[in-house]
Amino acid sequence: MCEGDGVPVPAQRDAADAVSFLSRPAAYPESPTAVQVIETHMSWVFLADADVYKLKKAIRHDEIDFSTANLRRHNCQEEVRLNRRLAPRVYLGVVALTRDAGGAFAIGGDGPAVDWLVHMQRLPDNRHLDAVIGAGGARAEEPRIRAAARHLAQFFATATPEPISAGAHRGVLERGVKADREMLSDPRYGLPRTRVDALACAQLAFLHDCASLFEARVSAGRIVEGHGDLRPEHIWLDPEPAILDCVEFDRTLRTMDPADELAFLALECERLGAPEVGDWFIEAYIEATGDTPPMALRRFYRVYRALRRATIAARHLDDPSVSDPERFLERARHYVNLAEPVTCPTA
Repeated sequence: MCEGDGVPVPAQRDAADAVSFLSRPAAYPESPTAVQVIETHMSWVFLADADVYKLKKAIRHDEIDFSTANLRRHNCQEEVRLNRRLAPRVYLGVVALTRDAGGAFAIGGDGPAVDWLVHMQRLPDNRHLDAVIGAGGARAEEPRIRAAARHLAQFFATATPEPISAGAHRGVLERGVKADREMLSDPRYGLPRTRVDALACAQLAFLHDCASLFEARVSAGRIVEGHGDLRPEHIWLDPEPAILDCVEFDRTLRTMDPADELAFLALECERLGAPEVGDWFIEAYIEATGDTPPMALRRFYRVYRALRRATIAARHLDDPSVSDPERFLERARHYVNLAEPVTCPTA
């Protein structure tokens, strides 16, 4: 019987058994010397010498539905397909996790598939952009970073415009601002409510007063299916650039203006202490596409992403499994402090 013919979703105990199996070097065809296990909200990641395997959790909430093996298989396939756009040699494929009649697991074995794994090439951690910035090496690595920027810019230059209206695009942004204001104003988090409200009000006014800026972006075909989570830790610099870990589970979250993606990356690079890196990426984008996003729009997107990231950080305080909630609260404060109200230049 095939997985698609109705193999039941493993129970929690079965998932624990699968994780235990995948935590052992003997599980892997590559025969690694050791396996490091990292658990995230959405998956377990197994680092096995030169390879990485990812097992998605059977969860369902918000935009995510991994509640059945078929859905997890589809999501694994989408993760590989989408990430091969910017990291073709890193994402190796999707592999079945099988279980025989005796209950023994195997990777790509002869038994029926009970779940699915994303298989990736493992990359050295010290060559990710956040690690390079953290080591104070941004200036020394400028040629490599600019090569990554050109790689990303070429992706944007050839991306197909999304069929979205200006009103729908602004509507997504407006809903995001309002949701962030509600979340960040919750007194449980102790964030500066007056500042949060001022930032949100300025963002909403910008969306109204500068509607023509957003209309121009849509009319010019600048809204594309992008990456959706363009952070320095997802940019790998050596020996050829690769950009990893796009948002694969919801197309709407990666449908965006490249100016938005680049403003987010610039914000994160500034937060890590290397604001010049954001400039290198926008310069490469302008050169590759001939598109120069208005500075006011870039500033709007920067604030938008700061509030989004503050909200994501604050949400960690609602997770009882988080061991150091104060760290995430401090990060939320930092994002709020990085944002400055933006006004429409034509208002």
